[in-house]
Formats: sequence, C-alpha cells, structure tokens
Amino acid sequence: MTIRRMILLGLLGTMLATPALARPPEGRLALLRAGISITNWFRFPPHADVTSLRAYLSNAALLDLRDAGFTVVRVPVQPELLWQDGMIEPGRLQAVALAVHRLQTARLAVVVDLQPATWHLEESATDRLRLVSTWKLLARALAGLDQAMLFPEVLNEPVFAEDPGAWEALQAETLAVIRASLPAATVVLTGGRWGGVDGLLALHPVADPNVVYSVHFYEPLELTALAAYRPGLDQAALAKLPFPADDATVCRDRLAGADATTGAVGGWYCGGGWDAAHIAARLDAVAAWATAHDAAVWIGEFGATRQLNPDARLAWLQAVRSAAEARQIGWALWGYEDVMGLGVAVPPGPRPALDEATLKALGHGGLIDPRRSRPP
Repeated sequence: MTIRRMILLGLLGTMLATPALARPPEGRLALLRAGISITNWFRFPPHADVTSLRAYLSNAALLDLRDAGFTVVRVPVQPELLWQDGMIEPGRLQAVALAVHRLQTARLAVVVDLQPATWHLEESATDRLRLVSTWKLLARALAGLDQAMLFPEVLNEPVFAEDPGAWEALQAETLAVIRASLPAATVVLTGGRWGGVDGLLALHPVADPNVVYSVHFYEPLELTALAAYRPGLDQAALAKLPFPADDATVCRDRLAGADATTGAVGGWYCGGGWDAAHIAARLDAVAAWATAHDAAVWIGEFGATRQLNPDARLAWLQAVRSAAEARQIGWALWGYEDVMGLGVAVPPGPRPALDEATLKALGHGGLIDPRRSRPP
C-alpha cells in the first residue's frame, strides 16, 4: 500500500468515525426545492471561447427561470475546458465565477459541479489528481461569492462500481480541499454507481454537517431514455410505451411491429407495472437512508426524453416531482437545453420560450408572459 493511499484511507476513516451530526440549515435546503441544470453553458458549449460564456444566458432568460418557479440553477462545468497547456487558465475560472455571480444576482442559488468528458477516475491517478487540483483553484475563484447561495458539487455521476471505498476516499479528500476556500458553502456529495439510488444507499455519510447528498433518478431507463444504453433498438416503438404501465396487455400492444429484441426490452417494462407507486417506493428508500443518517438528500437530476409520447413523459415527470416533494426532497430537472428537459435550443438566444406543459408537470403555476418587458 502506497503512503498516499494510507493517508487517504486515514482521512476517510476520520471522517466516517462519527455519523453526520446535523443537517444544513432548513433555509439553505429550501433553496434546493426546484432546480434546473444549464447543460451546455460550460459543458459541451456551442463555442470554445470559454471566457465569453458568462453571457451565455441573457438577464431576461435568468429572470424568466426565477419567475417560472425555479429556485436553484445547476451549472455543470466540463473541467477539461478550464485547462490549457497542462495548467488551469485563470481567465476561464473567472468566467465561471462571473456566471455564478450573475445567477446569484438574479436571486437564484447555484450548484457548480464538475462533469469531465474524458477523465477516467477509476483507473487514472493523474485524473484523480486533476479533480482535486481543479477544485482547489475553482473553490478559490468562487470564494468571493455568496456562500449561502452556493453549492459546490464534487463530481457528476462517479462510477467506482468495483471499489466504492476508493470513491469515498477521493470524495473526502476533495471535500477537504473545497472546505479550505468555501467554509460556509453547502457541499453536494454523491454515491458511486453513476450517482443513482443504489450508489447512495451504499454510501457512508461524512461527519461534515453542511453537506447534502445527491441522487440521480431516471428509472426505468427503458422508458425515460428509451433504453439508450442498448444501441440498435427500435426507439420509435419504445416511445409509444405508456406511463403508468398498469395494464401489461395494453402496454405490450404499444410494441406491435417492433423487432424481437425491442419487444423483449419493452416487455420487461410492461411486466414491471411501473407506476407512481413504484417511483414512490424507490424514493422511500432514499428518504429512509436520509433518516437513518440524519442527512439531507436532493434529486440532483431527473428527466425523460422528449421523444417519449407526451402523456407518458409528463405523467412520469409529475410522479417523480410529486413523490419527491411529498418526502420533502428538492429536485433539479435535466435540463434547460436538453432533450430530457425543456429542450431549449443551443445557444439559447435572447429570451427562450419555456415549455409550458413541462413546467406544469413540475408543479409550476403562474407561468411567465413572454411579452413582458425584460432587461437584455
């Protein structure tokens, strides 16, 4: 065992020696009530000039998000965009900080999370060092902002399926680095296995009281993503699937004409009887984990593809949102300019219209009037 590995395990052991002693203040958690991810601001952006991306959304668009009922915006940052010639470029960090400042000025809380596109943290010690190094400098760049409205998120959807302890050690090390510059911010942590429910249930909470634990929810993927994990399926057939799937025969009839493989995948969904109760049961497990550890949890991502028939898609979104709110769990839709969410064009334009049907499924009333005057 290397010395560095021993140090990390020691750090993890210290942080896990006692359970979380308290949750973040309720007012802080209330900011996470209803969120949305801006998926292409600093992640796969429409152009490579990162220093100009702080203007990706207009002031009018930001205020429309707030008026539509959102309380928090999640800003995924692709860390590779911050690096140049083997070093982190200060101007690019400043661009992220200025974007966060604009969101906070619009009275929106902000989650900043790292979403690498090319790193392989499970296998690469170099990439693990890059994670820690990126947060060390990014946290410093964010230190002058309102920490009461700032939620640094260590990493999006870590895997570490075969070595969850390695992820917990890396997350603990990164948390300590973030804390050095952002002592008052509520940090978002997550479990392995792509940040899903099972990853959360296997996670050991840390002793830091000012953290919230994220879970991503897209279950079942055969419906919400049309089984995109299996290339070659007839997605047009899967897009006809109903939700709820409370009548297996009617559900299977929607697959008429599909090939055998697609029919088998869709048939599994139909046979599962997926409905609001199934979703509620999965979120009951999340809520039970939170209660057992006196921890705060948050659905950091959920969504369903706009290729799915609207009745099923909107019913699924409403079922997840309602189940989360019934358990006092905040949520964030993925995402603003993404097929799983509002589907706004990239780049968004001066003042994009927001899909009213999706907003209604999210429980947002009093939709904004697009004719209302807004600052540029």
